[in-house]
Amino acid sequence: MASTGQPPSSLKRRDSSVTREGDQLIITPLGAGNEVGRSCVYMSYKGKTILPTRAWRLCHTLMRLILPALTCFLLHSSFHLDHAASLPYFLEKTTFKGRVFMTHATKAIYKLLLSDYVKVSKVSVEDMLYDEQDILRSMDKIEVIDFHQTVEVNGIRFWCYTAGHVLGAAMFMVDIAGVRVLYTGDYSREEDRHLRAAELPQFSPDICIIESTYGVQLHQPRHVREKRFTDVIHNTISQGGRILIPAFALGRAQELLLILDEYWSNHPELHNIPIYYASPLAKRCMAVYQTYINAMNERIRSQFANSNPFDFKHISPLKSIENFDDVGPSVVMASPNGLQSGFSRQLFDKWCSDKKNACVIPGYVVEGTLAKTIINEPKEVTLMNGLTAPLNMQVHYISFSAHADFAQTSTFLKELMPPNIILVHGEANQMGRLKQKLITQFSDSNTKIISPKNCQSVEMYFNSEKMAKTIGRLAEKTPEIGETVRGLLVKKGFTYQIMAPDDLHVFSQLSTANINQRITIPYSGAFGVIKHRLKQIYESVESLVDEETEICTLRVHDKVTVKQDSDKHISLHWTSDPISDMVSDSIVSLVLNISREGPKLVIESEEMKSEENGKKVEKVIHALLVSLFGVVKLGENGKMVISVDGDVAHLDKETGDVDSENASLKDRVKMAYRRIQSAVKLIPLSES
Repeated sequence: MASTGQPPSSLKRRDSSVTREGDQLIITPLGAGNEVGRSCVYMSYKGKTILPTRAWRLCHTLMRLILPALTCFLLHSSFHLDHAASLPYFLEKTTFKGRVFMTHATKAIYKLLLSDYVKVSKVSVEDMLYDEQDILRSMDKIEVIDFHQTVEVNGIRFWCYTAGHVLGAAMFMVDIAGVRVLYTGDYSREEDRHLRAAELPQFSPDICIIESTYGVQLHQPRHVREKRFTDVIHNTISQGGRILIPAFALGRAQELLLILDEYWSNHPELHNIPIYYASPLAKRCMAVYQTYINAMNERIRSQFANSNPFDFKHISPLKSIENFDDVGPSVVMASPNGLQSGFSRQLFDKWCSDKKNACVIPGYVVEGTLAKTIINEPKEVTLMNGLTAPLNMQVHYISFSAHADFAQTSTFLKELMPPNIILVHGEANQMGRLKQKLITQFSDSNTKIISPKNCQSVEMYFNSEKMAKTIGRLAEKTPEIGETVRGLLVKKGFTYQIMAPDDLHVFSQLSTANINQRITIPYSGAFGVIKHRLKQIYESVESLVDEETEICTLRVHDKVTVKQDSDKHISLHWTSDPISDMVSDSIVSLVLNISREGPKLVIESEEMKSEENGKKVEKVIHALLVSLFGVVKLGENGKMVISVDGDVAHLDKETGDVDSENASLKDRVKMAYRRIQSAVKLIPLSES
């Protein structure tokens, strides 16, 4: 039962001095805090814990012992190793029993990428955290989610939006008890040749956890970058040189291949110059991209109606350097993007001393990698064999990175206007500059901007008001302010609903049931005596005859039926509810008192017994009132003071009168007291 009034705000910031532990939301970056890569964020609220994406280099103790026991479920935003590489270990080598979610495309590429990682890893078998069998077993535990599909786990609701960045990348919106948190993961608001731009959620979250990879840097317009890219390649080939493009096997590689294939198609003079996509995953990756055409932008879907845009006419796969016939100008795209090892490093060592050659760095590179070093064009570099060699090849940094720049980030946040912004996935200096610029930008609002380090917790406090929504038949008519709404209050997860009992099976997995009770009591006296005594207690006592058995019956208070089954027994029948149970108890007590032998009475002790019985009755009345209303105290003039949700009623025990400013409370107390008095009223023994 609830009274309608002005609807409270569903979410209010609370002063820390009056907060409860359950109102505390904790967000802790376990990776990507003031650094790029190994993304993992721990989020806890209302006893529920979520991990959006899983970092690669987490502490083993944390992964193996602590997080599995705490975590309800995992959300994976993309397939890149810095987001997903620890997942097989977490699912197969720990005690984690929760659920894990990612998009369809992410799951398909996750398997390819991690299987390849295990095969090419130089770590000994004993030191590997997992093997290919662990990856295959983990696939069975991964659940897929469609964009905009709402999923509920343990009362937590979440759904995802397109994030751009790479195929299948998702931004997750998580709703816990009315508090909404948006985790962007890696995202891009710019549509490119094959991916859609990241979506803008239709409402503002309470907290936005957002990447800050590029800080305050601005990307050049896409057409400018594409022209620079193709000009460098064309000029290098014209001079008889070779071009190395170190890139991830998946993601930006497909974007660059689309550009190259189109450029070659438009320039017949280049048709004799080979383009190689050097990756052991090349063929399988293309199959995945061809499968998920519908997850890409309108441009690709339109092309696919006529021909497969990923069926390249001028690009050939290359499995290893042994299969490479290096006899003249060529373009080779090879992984990894940082030039640490692998095919891209082998070609770099081979080509770096020739000034006719060029290396195009097409995206973000991490500090400490060779790719980051050569952007500054040092005179010499150290080769994989430990020797040094002159760096004569031209190095061009042309970013096609699908991470948001400052313009995208600031516009995105301006449109969302979240009251709390948490920056992750950014190098410390870049993140610091971005934070200061955002503080200036949001100076007119009350926005909090935080950039925590790894394992540094951010604590926020929210008060989720308990608001119940009426549904079903109760929602057909809008109640007036102050009108009482009666129904069943059903809690599911963190939501409350009021519904009619008949609607329970429609809007929930619950159902209603009636409990029919029957009790047989030994009684050999006259049935009329019971009727006479009951009429002294209850206003409604109706004499009936059972049509089937022709047995005399009494219907008491329209709740309980009393039947004379035989000369030695009577039975009580009723449908269980609080009032019927109380009425049946009083009838049982009455019948037992009538049927038992009357004790010899001592006149001298009647007054004493009456006083003792009176005290017992008062105790019973007080206990029943407490069970019904909660706080019941003895006030002035012997009146009982009853407090319910701030409203007070004064009950006169002698007359049964009730004084209260709340008319509803007054009626409830008065009716309850009258029924309690009827139930506990002592039945005098007959003298016979």
